[in-house]
Amino acid sequence: MGPCAPTRLTADRSETNFFAGEPLRALSTLSFSDNVDLQRSAALAFAEITEKEVCEVGRETLEPVLFLLQSHDVEVQRASSAALGNLAVNSENKLLIVKLGGLEPLIRQMLSPNVEVQCNAVGCITNLATHDDNKTKIAKSGALVPLTRLARSKDIRVQRNAAGALLNMTHSDENRQQLVNAGAIPVLVALLASGDTDVQYYCTTALSNIAVDSVNRKKLAQTEPRLVQNLIALMESSSLKVQCQAALALRNLASDEKYQIEIVRSNGLPSLLRLLRSSFLPLILSAAACVRNVSIHPMNESPIIDAGFLQPLIDLLSHEENEELQCHAISTLRNLAASSERNKSAIVEAGAVERIKELVLHVPLSVQSEMTACTAVLALSEDLKPQLLDMGICEVLLPLTASPSIEVQGNSAAALGNLSSKSDDYAPFNAVWDKPDGGLHGYLVRFLESNDTTFQHIAVWTLVQLLESGNSQLEQNVRESPRILSLVRELYARGEEQDGGSERVQDEEEPDGSMAESATPEKEIAGLARRIDEILFDEAEPGTERD
Repeated sequence: MGPCAPTRLTADRSETNFFAGEPLRALSTLSFSDNVDLQRSAALAFAEITEKEVCEVGRETLEPVLFLLQSHDVEVQRASSAALGNLAVNSENKLLIVKLGGLEPLIRQMLSPNVEVQCNAVGCITNLATHDDNKTKIAKSGALVPLTRLARSKDIRVQRNAAGALLNMTHSDENRQQLVNAGAIPVLVALLASGDTDVQYYCTTALSNIAVDSVNRKKLAQTEPRLVQNLIALMESSSLKVQCQAALALRNLASDEKYQIEIVRSNGLPSLLRLLRSSFLPLILSAAACVRNVSIHPMNESPIIDAGFLQPLIDLLSHEENEELQCHAISTLRNLAASSERNKSAIVEAGAVERIKELVLHVPLSVQSEMTACTAVLALSEDLKPQLLDMGICEVLLPLTASPSIEVQGNSAAALGNLSSKSDDYAPFNAVWDKPDGGLHGYLVRFLESNDTTFQHIAVWTLVQLLESGNSQLEQNVRESPRILSLVRELYARGEEQDGGSERVQDEEEPDGSMAESATPEKEIAGLARRIDEILFDEAEPGTERD
């Protein structure tokens, strides 16, 4: 940054740059004088000049101000700390003030009995703490204990500045720890009840940052029993930014199981639902992020659904201008579907699958991944399979098995596999055998050809489910695919080779189609490939019906 523009003095309309040349030398002479009246004049001049304009200054400007800061005169302290706080708005000045030893006199002034001096000194530290290079130095300087004490000040300006400074210190792991050690947590929690929205905002945001660390969350859980209730109350604040930060603080707390349950038990859902339905994007985002974490706990699935979240979450899926919001919404729906048939049905009935089908081919990969994962979870429901198949869900899942994203490929294939298991009607699978995008046949070939054993396993397992259905059309479709037959035999032979060609007992199949843990992936795949071969080419087992 270049030199300051000249300061205009209104008295005689002349223009003078007080940060250079003769004017600066004159102010420096007054500053270093032994006469307290002259020092007062210099300090007041610096305060007034820096109030009007702030720019990058050099050592020759800062040294007299820092000298004045060490005065025993309250007036000099007040004016010089104000001047330094003004200069500390500039990024380069922030660094130079600390480099020249400015922290020590500022800490002393924070301990002043004079409220004005306290206020200015803390305000200056707040400004200095916005520069990353200064934060660790401030944390190690001994400033945190007096800052924490001043955050309890009865003077709202001091309280506000101190809370702002504490917030600025919460942006790195090391500094957060120093802050916790300085006893900041109970102070920040107490100040949530402040009537000042700025203080509420600073403290809520600081606690949100502190709650990023799991060790701190445990400490909060042990020492602050009313924290969740206080944050829920702040979601009803008159300030939008406070509401937003309160939800984000709860989101961070809800990384832990204890807090996931407590937020619901403390009646946090109605406030979160209100924020989710708002028209202000930051509010919607913070509420969605919080609900996503809260929904992780199985005990919370039904309460969230019963509280009326399904429709707003489904509506958010269409928020195409915000990928993060779409991810939060679909991940929550996936969590809500995890444990209960009732909840899976409620999600489908609310229109989630129709919305997924409508959007999934056009949304970003991260959203596709979550949408296909959610569909795979819903497809586990025996009762819902016919409904999902009737909706034509296979038509969008099949193209996604060729996605550039491995996660999307795997999730889409898992969903198709789940749908293929013990279905009542296999006509929908015949309908998509060779379309769209190569259809079921193209997908199975791609996955059988894959070098990824997980993909190979999904493909052979799905083939087993389709063939064990006894549907003659499906069986014919598979028989008429030389490529599938060749790949299946290849996988079977590869497993046999690995096993040394010896006679082997087939590993016991688990209920979900996977093999017992003792089996290697290759053995599992070979076992399933052999089963396909048996169905297609061995005589039907007694009692097995074939169409």
